[in-house]
Amino acid sequence: MKHLLSFKNLCAAMLIFSSFSVVSCGNNATETTGEDSATTTTTTENAAGFAEAVLSGTNPDTTVTGSARFDEADGKVKMTLTLIAPKMANKNVAVHIHEHGDCGDMGKDAHGHWNPTNAKHGKWGSDNFHHGDIGNVKLDGDGKGTTELETDLWTLGGDSATNILDKAIIVHGGEDDFTSQPAGNAGSRIGCGVIKKG
Repeated sequence: MKHLLSFKNLCAAMLIFSSFSVVSCGNNATETTGEDSATTTTTTENAAGFAEAVLSGTNPDTTVTGSARFDEADGKVKMTLTLIAPKMANKNVAVHIHEHGDCGDMGKDAHGHWNPTNAKHGKWGSDNFHHGDIGNVKLDGDGKGTTELETDLWTLGGDSATNILDKAIIVHGGEDDFTSQPAGNAGSRIGCGVIKKG
């Protein structure tokens, strides 16, 4: 009889333990669902989109590094550009989006400014400017500079009139005067990077 009660107690204990296991599994499932939600959130953020161009020098005697990151959300693209060009310390350098994503031949294979509206070259936000006319970046005493720009004139994919993917970011050795045609008399191409989807 004692053996029978012990067996019943053991069975009851196993049932209780099983219940805890189910609860535990339920909690794990909740955590997994949470992880799935996090994954879904990440996927959603990626769906909103980001892209990046990693910059490197095109001229052997001028070191250029940095990146331009593009984040797309709410119908706008925000660019955050970080640039290091020690030889250009304490100067302004022009940065533009060029029409081809090719940094060959010292950046010349990127061709001209990206200009889907066939506008005149000018300062961003003025009456006339190319959609690739980012402008000048002020470099400090170490040759470091940053700039940000947010616009609804760019997209990461889609319409060719707004899509900046597979275009080149070109860093020039001079300052854009915003007047000279077709490129602001910004000088040689010292840095380049291709805008690629993240």
